[in-house]
Amino acid sequence: MRTGDPRFLDDTNPNEKGIELSTTADPSKRVVITGFGVISPIGCDLDTFRSSLETGASGVSTLESLPPHSIPVSYGAEVKSFRGEIEDYGPLDKTLQRNIRKGQKVMCREIEMAVAACQHAIHHSGLTEGIRNPERTGIVYGSDYILTRPEEYSEGMLACRDESGVVDVKKWPKLGLPNVNPLWLLKYLPNMPASHVAIYNDLRGPSNSITMREASNNLSITEAMSAINRGVADAMIVGSTGSFIHPLRSIHVAGQILLAPDREDPTQMSRPFDKDRQGMVLGEGAGAMTLESLASAKARGATIYAEVLGGSASAVGATRDRDFIRMSIKNVMTMLMERYPEFFKGSWHLHATGRGEVQNDSSEAWGIRDALGATADTLPTFAAKSYFGNLGAGGAPVELIASCLALHRGTLYETLNYKTPDPNCPIKIADRGESAGDGFVHLSYTPQGQASAVLIQRYS
Repeated sequence: MRTGDPRFLDDTNPNEKGIELSTTADPSKRVVITGFGVISPIGCDLDTFRSSLETGASGVSTLESLPPHSIPVSYGAEVKSFRGEIEDYGPLDKTLQRNIRKGQKVMCREIEMAVAACQHAIHHSGLTEGIRNPERTGIVYGSDYILTRPEEYSEGMLACRDESGVVDVKKWPKLGLPNVNPLWLLKYLPNMPASHVAIYNDLRGPSNSITMREASNNLSITEAMSAINRGVADAMIVGSTGSFIHPLRSIHVAGQILLAPDREDPTQMSRPFDKDRQGMVLGEGAGAMTLESLASAKARGATIYAEVLGGSASAVGATRDRDFIRMSIKNVMTMLMERYPEFFKGSWHLHATGRGEVQNDSSEAWGIRDALGATADTLPTFAAKSYFGNLGAGGAPVELIASCLALHRGTLYETLNYKTPDPNCPIKIADRGESAGDGFVHLSYTPQGQASAVLIQRYS
């Protein structure tokens, strides 16, 4: 779900329907990025994350947190350096340490990663207590649905067994339910990342939670941008968290989506847009950014890493007679191109979703080409999922941060495992070291046909 006041495009042609999420009614309003926080399989601090991208270090390795043989693959992209220790949340004063430790009893792993990413972004931006105005600082944070872990019910289920060891569900109300932690639900509610971060940091500005799966991060950026443009906030924390590595979720995904089969070298499993791609790689992670009005950032002397120009979104339902993902991707690209024609005349790169699935990568590539035409033959396209597979809703912010780092250094990172072009993916995958340009578009979409995009440019 998403709230806000977007302009709906009134058009009866489903190929052209979408939502204009750019909120630049006042051209003098500019929104910039002043901080990053990343919790990823290739690093949980910016230096490690950047180094992994520069050296081509993959985060795909042996899965350690799932029961053996529970899914048909042995490899994925876990965040093995994140254990939920208080040190994983970045530099914190004693009060924040105490409050987060206390709150961890009602945080599942996805929410822990989200809170950690946000705390890193706040610290990195310098928007700490005493610097920010609590009344004008808020948060919009995204996720997928968050599944309960089986152990939450194990004691209750054991209490309901009959003499033969079979669970009798009729006993659940009297014997099972009393053995369930009364606070268990708080560990899995998708609004809890925003709630925790707002409470710990006394953020009293606009707050919202978005549950649009992989499209959530870009939607959180455009909604936060809207709040700043409307003058109701000076700064907003944005991002999203997700995981496909979960005792139940991984089984669900394996039954619905073709996973890349194990390879002798697991780092070669995630192959966005490559002709020999075989499926998606499971991952987990979270990311966050601090957005500020340009006036706020300049007034406090903040380091500005990039500027957000706007965003767009589209949802095209699945039917047998149309490639709905292709249409949705075309929609969000076309809306940005119509809104910001001058940007697209310059030098820029595209950060594609690149799930590594045969059909979906082809649909995304054709949607890009439908919007760009022959420009797709030369436009450098990057796909960070080649480093860490699909982090679910947490993938988009991690990818966007990667492109921001590429802008800063001036050149793009390598898309790992892209060896053989696929005629059914008619786009140009960037060469290592190719210019990152003066900005980029980040694309993200769900398998249900919901797509979102944001347009970021180098700050000047």
